[in-house]
Amino acid sequence: MIDHFGVQVRDVDTSAAFYLKVFAPVGFREAMRIPVGDTAVVGFSGPDGNPQFWISPFEPGTEPSRGLHIAFPAADRDQVRAVHAIAVADGIEVLHAPREWPEYHPGYYAVFLRDPDGNNVEAVCHH
Repeated sequence: MIDHFGVQVRDVDTSAAFYLKVFAPVGFREAMRIPVGDTAVVGFSGPDGNPQFWISPFEPGTEPSRGLHIAFPAADRDQVRAVHAIAVADGIEVLHAPREWPEYHPGYYAVFLRDPDGNNVEAVCHH
């Protein structure tokens, strides 16, 4: 249903480092970096190499918004736990430690974190 999506961030390099490190267990990698002035727009992919998640600098004069929620797929529960371990080791705010969320559906196992811009980001396994 979704081809790709992007979010604006305060600091592209800081956010890129966050996503590359924390979501490495689920296969995150930088697929493209397009220079824009003194910063860049960065496209991330999974193992297939197709950039589907993009970050870019805020447009001049705009304010960041909060409340964005993004869930990235994990192949298994070990990947979810690995994302959590990286977050804890780096002092990243953990909103919800890994656990099953049966109210969503049986087998929904996820960790929820706060990214550098305050967004709620998740690694989730559905089995």
